[in-house]
Amino acid sequence: MNFQEFQKLAIRTAKPLPFRENLRHVTYGVTGEAGEFADAVKKFDIYGQDLNKDNAKEELGDLLWYIALGAETLGTDMEELAAYCIEKLKKRYPDQYSDQLAEARLDKASQQ
Repeated sequence: MNFQEFQKLAIRTAKPLPFRENLRHVTYGVTGEAGEFADAVKKFDIYGQDLNKDNAKEELGDLLWYIALGAETLGTDMEELAAYCIEKLKKRYPDQYSDQLAEARLDKASQQ
């Protein structure tokens, strides 16, 4: 499945809301699902439980659903978001990650 197909299938399950309410829905949804993912990691990291990978994957999938809704609300698609992100990372880390490049943020240099 590609991002365009995912977005189309995800959006069919979204509650129809006006623009501003959709943005709030996305904001609350992303933060809520990120919190649920963090809770799964907390149980593993802090409380010594086995990592519930199925639950962690479910929460990441739910984050994708909200990202699809956010993209749709902003009049774009997940393919464009993914491409934009990779282009930004290519500028920031031309070869690979380094702490020095992370601090330099070369992708923001022309904006400063």
